[in-house]
Amino acid sequence: MRTFLWLALAGAALVVATGCTHVNPWEREYLADPTMQFDYNKEEKAVREHFLGTREGASGSFGVSGGGCGCN
Repeated sequence: MRTFLWLALAGAALVVATGCTHVNPWEREYLADPTMQFDYNKEEKAVREHFLGTREGASGSFGVSGGGCGCN
């Protein structure tokens, strides 16, 4: 039982350690490509947000909010 616990902890540590990586500045251009974004089609996103706003009777909660300083 104790060996299984150590193996499980070692496996979890390996999984967590491989999830962190450093992205070099010259590699970031590939991550900033519009096809890498979830909503890269702005027209489709606007229609979907309008539909959800009218269906739910609410607006907002889409996109990025302010930084917490009360500016927005």
